[in-house]
Amino acid sequence: MSQNAIRPRGRPRSFDERDALEKATQVFRSKGYDGVTIDDLVAGMGVKRPTLYSVFGDKRTIFLRALRAYAEAKGARAAQALFSPPSLRDSLVGFLKHAVESATAEGSAPGCLLLCVAPLVDDAEVRQFLQDAVAAGLALVERRFCDGISTGEIQSDFPVAARASQVLDLSRGLTMRAQMGAPRKTLLNDAAEAAELVLLPRLGNAKREV
Repeated sequence: MSQNAIRPRGRPRSFDERDALEKATQVFRSKGYDGVTIDDLVAGMGVKRPTLYSVFGDKRTIFLRALRAYAEAKGARAAQALFSPPSLRDSLVGFLKHAVESATAEGSAPGCLLLCVAPLVDDAEVRQFLQDAVAAGLALVERRFCDGISTGEIQSDFPVAARASQVLDLSRGLTMRAQMGAPRKTLLNDAAEAAELVLLPRLGNAKREV
């Protein structure tokens, strides 16, 4: 067999696509969607312009790929924070503290791609993706509340849907406050207190118990 027959076709890539997309995410988080140019992506991702177009596509395609990868990774970490602790209270605290820790991670670009950048992009596919992401997040928290009902930690008439929405609102609020410069320690304390508030009984139940 000749050497030509066993030589791999094409030149092997000298970069990791996942790593390049993570770098693209940092670029979009730093400058926003409209503020990013192809030159920014070429420099930030560490690839040449022809390679960028052939492997990743144009700016919109790169953003969508980065957004999906970012949401998948963020969702996996959030789910771990929510379902790892045995108690419902600790799960909610862990979930909200995770939002703070992600927003204040050292070396991370400011601005959450899902909360701060993507909502400003005028694109139907991006808007649909965000709606689906919110629905998935709600379903995740609702499932954790349902587990709490099953274990007897909360009553069967606990307003699961409403409190799940509150948890996501609190998570987004903590993230936005982090972007505005609120101290990490303060936000972590607020996350723990917020979890306690979410689990408070409804006013009607409290009156009946008295």
